[in-house]
Amino acid sequence: MTNQHPSPNIPSCAWNRPIGKGWDKPYTVRYASNLDDGPWHGMPLGGFGAGCFGRSPRGEFNLWHIDGGEHVFQTMPACQFSLFEQVGDAAPQAYALSTEPPRDGTLSSWQWYPAETGGTYHALYPRSWFVYENAFQAQITCEQFSPIVPHNYQNTSYPVAIFAWTLRNPTTEPITLSILLTWQNMVGWFTNALKSPDVKVRDDGSPEYEYKPRIGESAGNFNQVIEDRSRFGCILGRTSNSLDRPVAEGEGQWAIATFASPYKQDTFYHSRWNPSGDGSELWSTFAKDGSLADAGDETPAVEGEQIGAAIAVRITLAPGESQQIPFVVAWDFPITEFAEGVPYYRRYTDFFGRNGNNAWSIVRDALKHYQDWQIQIQAWQQPILDRTDLSDGFKMGLMNELYDLTSGGALWSAGDERDPIGQFAVLECLDYRWYESLDVRLYGSFALFMLWPELDKSVMRAFARAIPTADDRTRTIGYYHTLGVESPFALRKALNATPHDLGAPNEHPWEKTNYTSYQDCNLWKDLPADFVLLVYRNFLLASSTDTEFLSECWPAVTAALDYLKAFDEDGDGIPENSGAPDQTFDDWRLQGISAYCGALWIAALEAAIAIAKVLKSSGAIAGEEIATYQTWLAQSRPLYQSTLWNGQYYRLDSGSGSDVVMADQLCGQFYARLLSLPDVVPEDCARSALKTVYDTCFLGFNNGTLGAANGLRPGGIPEKPDATHPLEVWTGINFGLAAFLLQMGMGEEAFKLTETVISQIYENGLQFRTPEAITAEGTFRACMYLRPMAIWSIYGVLTDFAELRQ
Repeated sequence: MTNQHPSPNIPSCAWNRPIGKGWDKPYTVRYASNLDDGPWHGMPLGGFGAGCFGRSPRGEFNLWHIDGGEHVFQTMPACQFSLFEQVGDAAPQAYALSTEPPRDGTLSSWQWYPAETGGTYHALYPRSWFVYENAFQAQITCEQFSPIVPHNYQNTSYPVAIFAWTLRNPTTEPITLSILLTWQNMVGWFTNALKSPDVKVRDDGSPEYEYKPRIGESAGNFNQVIEDRSRFGCILGRTSNSLDRPVAEGEGQWAIATFASPYKQDTFYHSRWNPSGDGSELWSTFAKDGSLADAGDETPAVEGEQIGAAIAVRITLAPGESQQIPFVVAWDFPITEFAEGVPYYRRYTDFFGRNGNNAWSIVRDALKHYQDWQIQIQAWQQPILDRTDLSDGFKMGLMNELYDLTSGGALWSAGDERDPIGQFAVLECLDYRWYESLDVRLYGSFALFMLWPELDKSVMRAFARAIPTADDRTRTIGYYHTLGVESPFALRKALNATPHDLGAPNEHPWEKTNYTSYQDCNLWKDLPADFVLLVYRNFLLASSTDTEFLSECWPAVTAALDYLKAFDEDGDGIPENSGAPDQTFDDWRLQGISAYCGALWIAALEAAIAIAKVLKSSGAIAGEEIATYQTWLAQSRPLYQSTLWNGQYYRLDSGSGSDVVMADQLCGQFYARLLSLPDVVPEDCARSALKTVYDTCFLGFNNGTLGAANGLRPGGIPEKPDATHPLEVWTGINFGLAAFLLQMGMGEEAFKLTETVISQIYENGLQFRTPEAITAEGTFRACMYLRPMAIWSIYGVLTDFAELRQ
């Protein structure tokens, strides 16, 4: 605790919402089989790959991504902060600080924070704040954060959340305040009871498996009071944790803690209370005078029993006095197990050990360094927040879209000799539960690349390792299932095909790739080009010195391009799209030479030539591939222009006869300019196409109130009124399009488009679960999606990627 602490300075651009205020008409899910938790999502807390939890704008803890890659959305009422206040000799009051009481009758003795009272929730990742107003006479703010710091590959992995309470007495009388933190012992809960779940095809054609966490299985759990010099709290463990064998998934500890001195006489505890009861063993004393019974009991829970721990700090503030009191929640669940028998240690175990008994060590580190972490976060964000050329809405969206690196099912493994900082991955989304979909990360990886570039390289190394592998298992394709026709059998992963993804949580991420079976991704025409462009991006924009990274990826680069060139069946220089949808718009058929894939192909050839020249100059390769790629380019570029340019924009493709204006037709041109490569198309054509896209797909769709639809005919007319992908607004594609507009000098248009999409997300209950797609009907698809982190491409273009040089 520190004396005379000023009120927290909450940035004006932070997203905010009155505590407990609902939404009149939030977006709802487009397809009933897809996930829709509802709008009560708050900023997640926890390090990358460490597991995380979330606290909503109502004040309850309701998101639990403790098991890597798995999703639990369920309020745990016993996990809660409560506050007691007594002003002078007046009658005291106490509230549990959530506006949502349990609906099952538990904790009925507690008084819950009234939503109509007032107060505001603010969020600017990785910090969020609750400001309590009107209910108390003291001025009370809780700042919540985890040590997420760019270019930091240690603290950013920590499984810890800090709650820094700032209390101020603005009255003329003394005020006694007590903060209570209660936590249910959930050790053993977050692991799948189904060790080998069956994979089924959902009605939308996507593969899925059942996740059945062991919630409520608490037998053997116990709580222990800890007093450690100036630190005080409880460890929540399980008797089965043993130092004699490797820890299993779900085994480990929780810990709750605060400082014990210099107010030791005003700290209280109750190490074993019943979360399934009425809560009176805590509330009877806490509501009376802010105390607890100081009851210590380490008896393990029996079958069917639930136990919780509680700590409280009580202080009296003189008129005008302020105090800051930090509370810490830490957890140590060192193992993520994928398929049965495939365990990985988490990155934070490189610093705290692997036996699952180190939650208190994490607490000690947090209480020692939390103020330094606050300073580091502020130092990172402040130059962005100080910019007067950026709107508050953009600043808010830029920061808050980083949430997905915490709660997007993130994995970050412990380091080893091959991968010293471990391996990293984020899910495409919770509905499409596989990792680092390459077509999606072409856009969505900008945040990771700019802020933690070594993690982004680790992802690209995993793709480079996967390309020369094969998996000859066969499976049916979900797309045909949605059409009601018989599916052909397809290889899981063809030799030298660029995999769509790095696998799923129920198998073996990084090793068993190409998990999705909605389409046969061995046939996709964008993935190899995406891979080549991202490899060169990671070299050129990050430092231009890591030739070792280029050398590691080069064999995969050549294999990927050779594999893709084999789809150039007529030998004209450009691989053709054909058959089922075979690119990121995987419900939208392209035929022949396509604007989207063709431009990526040309840009990838230029990138490969640039890579080869770097490696040749360093003596790493002979460089004979350069001539081959130049020959392919000499065919491709003029063919692309003559085949697809119609005088105003680039036609969707050469085979369908469609006049649709595709919003993302020139992604390849954007990447070419980004990487200082020769233009894919003439500049005047690019500008004309961009203006047409802006006028047709954005301004011409829903009067410019939603964002740019993926594809409309001139005049903003749908080609097919019942189309899926063409009539969706893809949030990440819109951010990528905005970056392209900015790159081409159309800054006003870029930010108008960006802020329109941001407002749709943050005004309609989609915060901290940003979807892939929204529609004019007020529906969304695929929440917690990877691609929207493309908003960082806008900031990268604006600043010439200065974040990478800090």
